[in-house]
Amino acid sequence: MSDPTSQAPTTVLETVEPIGKRVLIRKDQDKKQTKSGIHLPDKMEIPTLTGRVVEISSEIEADENYPIKQYDRVLFNPKEAIPVDFEGDNRLFVVPIENIVAVFRKAT
Repeated sequence: MSDPTSQAPTTVLETVEPIGKRVLIRKDQDKKQTKSGIHLPDKMEIPTLTGRVVEISSEIEADENYPIKQYDRVLFNPKEAIPVDFEGDNRLFVVPIENIVAVFRKAT
């Protein structure tokens, strides 16, 4: 008979939920190759200002003035973006809604 107190501890997943008029964005990878196909050295990268919306604060979700949804690809100003030390590569950022300057949409 097994002892119920000897069970392995359960893993608790940690999430990040933005508060106020903010969203959580996973920044796209910086590019190491130009459009013409030139590979850049390891120390050089083309900075990327685009990413995917991972999470939206409840305040923005309830406001019809913001046409942003989860998983939208957006262009953002990183000036006031707050990096989230959540992953090793640190590509998550909490961004104020006013710093999202465009949403990419497919033409219908």
